[in-house]
Amino acid sequence: MGACRRLVLAGIMAISFLAAGCGHFSENHQSRQTLEEAHSLFQQGDYQASLDKYGHIAGNYPSQGDRALFEMGLIYSYPENGQKDYRKALDCFQKLVADYPESNYRSHSETMIFYLNNVPMKDTMIATQQTAIERLQGEVKEKEAEIAALQQKIDELEKNVFAYAIKKPSIDKILIEKQARRMLLLSKGKVLKSYRIALGGNPTGPKERQGDNKTPEGTYTIDSRNRDSRYHCALHISYPNEKDKKRAQELGVSPGGDIMIHGLKNGFTWVGDAHAGSDWTKGCIAVTDEEIEELDKLVPNGTVVEIKP
Repeated sequence: MGACRRLVLAGIMAISFLAAGCGHFSENHQSRQTLEEAHSLFQQGDYQASLDKYGHIAGNYPSQGDRALFEMGLIYSYPENGQKDYRKALDCFQKLVADYPESNYRSHSETMIFYLNNVPMKDTMIATQQTAIERLQGEVKEKEAEIAALQQKIDELEKNVFAYAIKKPSIDKILIEKQARRMLLLSKGKVLKSYRIALGGNPTGPKERQGDNKTPEGTYTIDSRNRDSRYHCALHISYPNEKDKKRAQELGVSPGGDIMIHGLKNGFTWVGDAHAGSDWTKGCIAVTDEEIEELDKLVPNGTVVEIKP
């Protein structure tokens, strides 16, 4: 709306300035100089000074009064004039139409009268809409704050529930779902916590032999732990089980071993959750350093580890 208004006024102002070259205004050097000064002040943004100049012209050079009134009406209605006054603008244009019926500015003044009679209504509508928008934005911010507060309460509640659950050695199973890249801590069949994991670099299918970079599939236990591992703390899984040994024997290969649930390689703690974006181990199950420290406290030796495809 403001852009359109500026375009309308700019077009009319251009016409009025070009008209200054007509014989109608070539009265004398002093009046022309005053007109130029008034126009220059407007261009500089000194609207009040420009109005004063045009007012002087209207009072002292009657033959140029229509030009002065027209320019004053434009300045009073100019969108960038912080002191714009539509009522005074209308007065200027209406006086021009009444006092100068033969003026070259008459038709433009009539256009501006029609335009200005509608501007206050449009401005009021815009202001009302802007107020409604600001009110709705405020309501959205309040709702966002409420949601954030509720989420914080939920997070705290989950922490409290988890902390209560682990006061006793109640975690009796670790379930690893390879395809979902997820590890779950279970207590009596209920999930207490979930972790994102990374697997061996060749994750599809069960581990068959040493060096195949596959993560095993089957049922095992946590049978030991190594807090001085090259990877930040490690819980050892009892791979290979009897099924794994039999399969490797039939293939005539070594089943391999040293399958762990471990953290990141020492010195790479900064990688954090981003490590789970790819499978990078030699067959182990990897979590963050913070998570493996938590698991080291929660999971006793003898805990069942079930690894599903």
